[in-house]
Amino acid sequence: MHHYLDSSTSDPVHICVIGAGGFGRSFILQGQRIPALDIRIAVDIDAEAAARAFIEAGIDEGNIRICHSPAQARRAWRAGQWIATDRLENVLELPLHVVVEATGHPEAGACHAIQAIEAGCHLALVSKEVDSVIGPGLARMARDRGCLVTPVDGDQPSLLIGLVSWAETLGLDIIGAGKASEYDFIFDEGASTLTSNGRTIGVPGFDALWHLRGDPVMRTAQRAEQARALPQRAVPDLCELALVANATDFDPDIPALHCPIARISEVAELFRERALGGLFSGSRRLDVFHCLRRPDEFSLAGGVFVTVQCHDRESWQILAEKGHLVSRDGRTATLVLPRHLLGLEAATSLLEVTRRGIPSGALQPLPRFDLIAVAERDLPAGTELTAHGHHHSIDDVGALLLPGTRLAGDSALPYYLAANRQLSRAVRAGEPIRVDDIILDESAMLWRLRLQQDAMGLPEAIITTAGGGA
Repeated sequence: MHHYLDSSTSDPVHICVIGAGGFGRSFILQGQRIPALDIRIAVDIDAEAAARAFIEAGIDEGNIRICHSPAQARRAWRAGQWIATDRLENVLELPLHVVVEATGHPEAGACHAIQAIEAGCHLALVSKEVDSVIGPGLARMARDRGCLVTPVDGDQPSLLIGLVSWAETLGLDIIGAGKASEYDFIFDEGASTLTSNGRTIGVPGFDALWHLRGDPVMRTAQRAEQARALPQRAVPDLCELALVANATDFDPDIPALHCPIARISEVAELFRERALGGLFSGSRRLDVFHCLRRPDEFSLAGGVFVTVQCHDRESWQILAEKGHLVSRDGRTATLVLPRHLLGLEAATSLLEVTRRGIPSGALQPLPRFDLIAVAERDLPAGTELTAHGHHHSIDDVGALLLPGTRLAGDSALPYYLAANRQLSRAVRAGEPIRVDDIILDESAMLWRLRLQQDAMGLPEAIITTAGGGA
């Protein structure tokens, strides 16, 4: 049997999942099919929702206990029952190996993260909102206590870090790395429409832009203009690449990313240096593309990619004939991992930290970049910066990737430190939201942990990537 799933010589990994939303639910459901995992504890602000996740995973309702105290949780654990609760504190005395934080809530996620680490548990940090603000600090705190923080396979940061590590292990020369955006741009030639995330717009004449003839950069700019009624920047995309930048030595080429609308076959020509007709000012750059396709064509499904140099033209010509994505001039190629399976795939990361002692990311990520909040319109004092929806975005607030800094009064504020706070003064459109622009509760855990991270002075020399997720 595959060594990840071989449970014949090892006890199962005991796991607590926090957050019974899409990710947590899918992980709980799939985990019941993996003998190496024991997922009997779920935490959600609504304990009934945690219980429903177990029921949907096929657990008999009579074997599920909603627990409101540590004593109730201990009794349920000893009885071999599944535990649903509304507070992590109720289950931290149990013999847990890994806590999976998947709420997506910045402040609650920060509280859960530090509780798990202080209890000596490994932390699977699904909540990129937390990771983007304090991930490096949490990793250091965990290592000091003999445990690890890991991203999870099933999400693009872990998968992309793994793909980069795999490519570099093979000696491939990586020019660019990135991910497909969450939602494809689907072109209906007959109707002259583009559809993305359930929204359809008319794009008369777009068929003339289907091929990258002439200048590829100009062509993608024309596509972006034609599709201007559709969103072409998404905070979650930038957030996920912030995590990759902090786990590797790859940088965004520009703070807002290029985010071209491109067919999969075009990625090798776009995500390379300008001297070769691409978008980048240099190599080892990060970016996102919106997967342009017809309704009947293959999607990258939110997967990840690397663009590499083709030093041995003969070998890459053979690979091109086998269907690999090689540029028309034969100089660059794109290697893709076309999957993004959410909780269905997360088990590999949890088994890596518990059985191999490595995370599916950097052993010690560094605070190289911050995802900062930028006003997209004039925001008056008193504006509530509420994060909402599936992607926990803030209305009228965009994001940029800028080099990380220690926070001070005039510092640009990390996006998810701004979330769910109130502006103390007006911010003009196009300006970053700064620390002094918000009403800040200095007892907030996310803020306190960020200040601790800033004080750590994490040395750049210790950056190392692990080979998980490929």
